[in-house]
Amino acid sequence: MPEVSFHSVSLQFDDQLILDNLSFRLSEHRIGIIGENGSGKSSLVRLINGLSVATSGEVKVNGLNPARQAKEVRRLVGFIFSDADNQIIMPRVRDDVDFSLRRRGLSRDERQNRVDAVLEQFGLTEIAEQTPHSLSSGQKQLLALASVIVINPDIIIADEPTTLLDLRNRIKISRIFSQLQQQLIVVSHDLDILENFDRILCVDHHRIIADGSPHEVLPFYRTLMTERAS
Repeated sequence: MPEVSFHSVSLQFDDQLILDNLSFRLSEHRIGIIGENGSGKSSLVRLINGLSVATSGEVKVNGLNPARQAKEVRRLVGFIFSDADNQIIMPRVRDDVDFSLRRRGLSRDERQNRVDAVLEQFGLTEIAEQTPHSLSSGQKQLLALASVIVINPDIIIADEPTTLLDLRNRIKISRIFSQLQQQLIVVSHDLDILENFDRILCVDHHRIIADGSPHEVLPFYRTLMTERAS
C-alpha cells in the first residue's frame, strides 16, 4: 500500500487555525476520516494532493511532497470532491469519464474499453450520451466517482461521496469501495459505510482525538455527538 505521512503539520487561513500540529502515517487499505462540520477533516485530505499547502510541518505521499511536487502526486492520487459540479467539465457523461484518460496518453481503443467498463460498473451506461448538468445530484456524484476510478490511481480520496445518494446508490458505492484494490481515504458523516474499514481517524477542534479501528472509534464518536447534542 502507498504511505501518506504528516509530520507536525498545521494549517492556518489568515488568523483562523484549521489544523493543529498533526503527526501520523497512513498505510492501511481503507481509512475513514470523521468529525463535525468545520472540524478540519476536508482540509486534511486536501493537503494530501496539494489542493491546500501546510502552514508548517511536512506532508509526504510515497516520499513526495504535494506542495513542491504537485504534478507527480496528482498522478498517484485521485480526488473526488463533495460537490461533483466542481469536477464535471465535458458536454457528455461519456466524454467526462474519457477526459481523465486522454491526459494519460492512452490509445482510443483502450480508453473506450475502460470508459465502457466503468460506466457499466456505476450504472451510467444508459445516460452516457446525456449532458452531465442535466443529471440528478446523485447521478453527478456517481459520475465524479467514475471519472476518478477509471484512471486507476494508487490512492483514492473521496470527500463526502454519499451525501447526495439515495440508499440504493449508497449501497452500490459501499460495494465498489469494498472491491477497490487501491488505498482509499474517505471523509464521511455516513458512519455506516466506514464500518468495515481498516482504520478511522476522528478530527475535532483542529486535532485528531481518536485513531483506531472502526469498532473503537465509531462508538466513541457516536457517544461524543450524543453528549454534545444533549
